[in-house]
Amino acid sequence: MAINKVGSKGIEDGSVASADFAPNTVTSAKLQDGAVTNAKLTNTSVTLTGSSVSLGDSVSFNNKFVDWQSVITADGSTGTTAVAGNGYFIDTTSAAHTLTLPASATIGDFIAIKDYAGTFNTNNLTIARNGHNIQGVASDSLISTNRASLVLVYVDSTKGWLYWEEHNIADLQQNTFIEATGGTITTSGDFKIHTFTGDGCFVVSTLGLGPAGGPSNVDYLVVAGGGGGGNLFAGGGGGGGYRTTFPSPGCNAGTFPISLTTYPITVGGGGAGGSMAPPAPYRSGNSGSDSIFSTITSAGGGAGAANGGGVSGGSGGGASGLGRVGGTGNTPPVSPPQGSNGGDTAPGFQADTAGGGGGGATEAGVNATNPGGPGTGGTGIAGRGGAGASNSITGSSLSYSGGGGGGVGYNNPGPGGASINHVAGAGSPCGTGGQGGKSGCAPSYPPNLQQQQQSGTANRGGGGGGGGASPCAVMGPGGNGGKGIVIIRYKFQ
Repeated sequence: MAINKVGSKGIEDGSVASADFAPNTVTSAKLQDGAVTNAKLTNTSVTLTGSSVSLGDSVSFNNKFVDWQSVITADGSTGTTAVAGNGYFIDTTSAAHTLTLPASATIGDFIAIKDYAGTFNTNNLTIARNGHNIQGVASDSLISTNRASLVLVYVDSTKGWLYWEEHNIADLQQNTFIEATGGTITTSGDFKIHTFTGDGCFVVSTLGLGPAGGPSNVDYLVVAGGGGGGNLFAGGGGGGGYRTTFPSPGCNAGTFPISLTTYPITVGGGGAGGSMAPPAPYRSGNSGSDSIFSTITSAGGGAGAANGGGVSGGSGGGASGLGRVGGTGNTPPVSPPQGSNGGDTAPGFQADTAGGGGGGATEAGVNATNPGGPGTGGTGIAGRGGAGASNSITGSSLSYSGGGGGGVGYNNPGPGGASINHVAGAGSPCGTGGQGGKSGCAPSYPPNLQQQQQSGTANRGGGGGGGGASPCAVMGPGGNGGKGIVIIRYKFQ
């Protein structure tokens, strides 16, 4: 007789395995009601949208498992911090609102947003990123279209929160402008200017973004320290290297790209002029120091020589002595050139009594001359310093990186070289280098024809003037080079 029913008492626990059943032999119709209970199953719950639900319990599923919150009525005073899995109806009828994303997130977290009153265009909604990227960009989002609906889902630290669903969304990224700190900050129209007269840091916290935002580019002016002039009828110091992007195309909105980082700024000092300290009678000046912003380095101006060739640098220093050559400008070479060569001296008797002018940003230093020729004596004429360059990156036109004038010797009344600020219509070079010294203190030489050398203008990168020659110490030493400067300019509104 076939057995058609088996009671639970006739089977020991675990004595019947799944392999003992032929396929489809046990169906729900052959099981007694209540014979299989939750307690007899290995798994007693399931996980839905991150939450555990016991078998046999009920759960409600709303739209895409979003837990919609009560309407938020924006009042402009406080924002809302979102919670993953929630949906937010936001009413901006009276004020704009900020919804801040969670500080921590894991893959699959999502947040839904709906414009409750159709007023996001009048009063915008800002989605604050709270340290995460949005759409792969480190920027908040600005929602400014009426009836906007969107769902954000978190993926990873690279892309951050991505827009999963978008309806009535015109622009997902907030329009921003560059925000930065460092140096002395001024404004000129829609542009902000950071001026560094000493070392510091340019710290960028926000980049320009969005069709109505600003570019993530800046303009710069980087001027190195000018070279010092030599002593004793010496060459003038070369102007500090001059590098700039201003004026730039596109309404001067900048051409140099920046990133969210800290840029150390180095402002080069001017080189000291050659002193009259014993024992050496001839002392060349010292070259200026480099100025640096990011990948841009402007080289210090070359020193003016005392009885020798000028030193190379951003602009070259002027020479001194018989038939000497001025220093080479634009050293090391960059494009466009950062400076010009220093002036030479002529060969022949008495040519050593006048120095060549230091090179400037836009013009080579003028050569020293001896118009009377060899053997005439007393006729050396020092070279003028090369012209600098005018720049209005600060909103006002100023001159930078002029070469220092050469010095002229004792009893040689030729004028010292000069590099002075530009005077419209006067034909003077646009520079900031110091004027060279001339003459001496001998009783036979009229005091009104004596001239002390000058130093280059501070924070303009001018070269120092070459010293004159005499027992009077005040006329003999070279002028100091002027300190450099770094200026950064960008659109901020």
